[in-house]
Amino acid sequence: MPSLLIADDHPLFRAALRQAAEHSLADCAVHEATDLATALAALRADPDIDLVLLDLHMPGSHGLTGLAAVRGQHPAVAVLVVSAHDEPQVVRRVLDHGAAGFICKSASPAEIGAAIRQVLDCGSWLPAALADAVAALPADSTDTDLASRLARLTEQQSRVLALLAEGLLNKQIADRLSIQERTVKAHVTAIFEKLRVRNRTQAGMLLRSLDLGEPGRVG
Repeated sequence: MPSLLIADDHPLFRAALRQAAEHSLADCAVHEATDLATALAALRADPDIDLVLLDLHMPGSHGLTGLAAVRGQHPAVAVLVVSAHDEPQVVRRVLDHGAAGFICKSASPAEIGAAIRQVLDCGSWLPAALADAVAALPADSTDTDLASRLARLTEQQSRVLALLAEGLLNKQIADRLSIQERTVKAHVTAIFEKLRVRNRTQAGMLLRSLDLGEPGRVG
């Protein structure tokens, strides 16, 4: 029985995705998360989850940061991005960061169901209206290299990096994560090494390069 995780902070859209999944699959288990932290916790708790339907914009996730976190910490799980960001350049970046496919938030239930089945069958999915435009864009070596580097971070290091990007000091990060300051320092050193950056400013800039802006606050 396939197991799916819907990660989206809009209740009505979560319900629509659940309905499309349950209608398109004879039998499936569907979990829900309203933010990135809950989604990552669900993936840790249930290693049998096969597919994540991931909103690009929800609490804890902005632009490609959530996708990078899921792919880095759970590389065996397929990710189908669901977003209002349907520009070909954005979809190309989504694929370069390891997503198996992309669904527009305006997609019909039948299209969502078809995408879910295709990805669960180890395929990929792009909307027909975007496929040619996306295929015409070459993979961005900068994005693929960044995805590879981010994938080396542990879950805790990903959290520390996000707080670094907010400008927090080591002591503030330690307080926020309820860990020792020396542990934060060790994580920061490892982050710099894995990301091949020299300081906090460069690390923050690298993470902010994943931002896409928000299209009218719909993810």
